[in-house]
Amino acid sequence: MIHNLVVDNLSLEILRRTPLKHILLRRSLIQLTLGAASVCVLGLSPSVVHADTWPSKPVKVVVPAPAGSSLDVIVRGMAETLRARWGQPLVVENKPGAGGTIGMDVVAKASPDGYTLGIGFNGPIAFGPFMFKKMPYDPVKDLIPVILTTSQPNVLAIPANHPANNVKEFVAWAKSQGDKVSYASVGQGSSSHLSMELLKAAAGFEATHVPFNGSPPAALSVAQNETQALLTVEPALLSLVQGGRLKLLASTSLQRLPARPDLPTVAEAGYPGFDALAWNGLFAPAGTPADTINRINADINAAMADPAFRQNMLKQGLIIGGGTPGSFKSFIESETRKWGVIINKVGIKID
Repeated sequence: MIHNLVVDNLSLEILRRTPLKHILLRRSLIQLTLGAASVCVLGLSPSVVHADTWPSKPVKVVVPAPAGSSLDVIVRGMAETLRARWGQPLVVENKPGAGGTIGMDVVAKASPDGYTLGIGFNGPIAFGPFMFKKMPYDPVKDLIPVILTTSQPNVLAIPANHPANNVKEFVAWAKSQGDKVSYASVGQGSSSHLSMELLKAAAGFEATHVPFNGSPPAALSVAQNETQALLTVEPALLSLVQGGRLKLLASTSLQRLPARPDLPTVAEAGYPGFDALAWNGLFAPAGTPADTINRINADINAAMADPAFRQNMLKQGLIIGGGTPGSFKSFIESETRKWGVIINKVGIKID
C-alpha cells in the first residue's frame, strides 16, 4: 500500500536541513517505485500487459490468392470464431500474384505489431528461395511462423471429356501429343507447378506450363480445354467436378485420402514414392512480440478445434494442422531441405 505524504511543520524543517542532492535522489527513487508499481501491480509483467491489450483494432490477414481459393476458404472459415475471441473483426485482403510472393511481401514489410498476418504456403516459403533469382523478402529472416493451418495432397484434374480415365492413360496420351500439351498451375513456384514438373520428370512426357493467379482461373482453363491438366488441391475443383466439367485421376499423397478412398494415388499408378503435399500456415512480420505470437497461436488452435470448422475442412480433403510456433518452424525447415534438393535436381528456375 502506498501511503500519502503528510507535510507538516516537522516535515518542512527536515526538508530545510536535508541536502539538495539527497532530496533529488529520494524523488528519483519514489518515481521509479511508482513506475514499477504501475506495471507490477497484481503481478503482471510488461509482456502480459501487452498481450492483454492486443488486439485493440481489426486484424488483417493477407491471402496471397484470389477469393474462393482454398487459402481464402480457410481464413474466412475461422473469421467468426476469431472475432468472438478477439472482440475485433478479421479483415481478409486478397493479394494474388507471382506465386504468392506479392502477398507475403506485404506481410514481411508490415509493422510487427500483430495487426497484419498472412497465410503462406509451400511456394513463397519453402520453394521460392531455390527457384527465384531474387525474392523481395527472406522467408527465414523476415517472417515468423505462427501456426500450421492445413495440409493436403494435390489432385490431378483433366477435362471431363478427355479420353484418359487414369494416370497411365493420361501419360500415354501426353506422350503421343509431343509438344502440344499444356498444363495449368495456380502460379509459378507453387506446389501446383512443382508437383506437375515432378510428374513430368517421373513419367517422361512434355507439357508447357501456363500459370494463373490462383486455382479458380486455373481450374476453369482446364474445364474449357484451354489447358489439358492441373495438379492442385481439391477444394477449388469441387464445383467443376460436381458439375461434370472436370474429372480427377489421382492424388499426390502416398496413401489414399480417407474422404476419397476411390481415388488412387500417383504412386499406385506406377511411380512409387511420389509424394507432394501442399501446406499452409499463418505468418507474422519478423519482430512481432513473442507474447502476441503465442496469443495468436493459441486462438488459431482454438478456432481450428471448432467442430463446424473441422467438418467443413475435412469435407474438402483438408488435413487440420495446429501445434506450436516452434513445431511449425521445424516443419518448414524440413520441407525446405526436402524440396530444395528436388527443385535443384529438376532444374526449375523462375526469373
